[in-house]
Amino acid sequence: MKILVVGGNGTIGKKVAKHFAEKHEVLIAGRSKGDFLVDIADIESIKDMFDQIDFLDAIVCIAGEAKWDDFANLTEEDYYIGLKSKLMGQVNLVRIGRNYLNAKGSITLTTGILADDPVVKTASAAMVNGGIHSFVQAVALELENGIRVNVVSSGMVEDAYEKYKDYFPGHNPIPMNKVINGYVRSVEGRGNGEVIRIYD
Repeated sequence: MKILVVGGNGTIGKKVAKHFAEKHEVLIAGRSKGDFLVDIADIESIKDMFDQIDFLDAIVCIAGEAKWDDFANLTEEDYYIGLKSKLMGQVNLVRIGRNYLNAKGSITLTTGILADDPVVKTASAAMVNGGIHSFVQAVALELENGIRVNVVSSGMVEDAYEKYKDYFPGHNPIPMNKVINGYVRSVEGRGNGEVIRIYD
């Protein structure tokens, strides 16, 4: 398969890309480096990226940001960071990317445990994650040509434990191999409209 990994240089993305590269042709897209440059918060950037790529068998997105802060501090503009980047950025990858997929191709998005088990300072991030879950379940009913769409939702991964452990008291870090398997299940399996939860 020919797989595009958006965010393929990040903490999770580089491990997922490396795993898929053992069996498949992998292309990396990132905001500052990769085979292609893309800012998923900018729809024109997404269009420009796909215009440089021939047809794909799978698109995997492990990118997008949202503002973390106390609810009392979050402004309307702070919410728009997550809405433009992690939510609409991934929605637009589906909207545009489906036209660059071979029949029976797949799209895999990424959220996280905050959709189901939020912690302090994540009102914006949790809202965005939950919206993506609902979007995936709904859009899966309408995609044509056998194209599938799923979302991988992981707990805090081991590789990010030291950075984020204070935000997630009592949470068990998730081994990276379990997270990778979530993406494998989405890309190489046959599920559609699934929220693939890897929480413990």
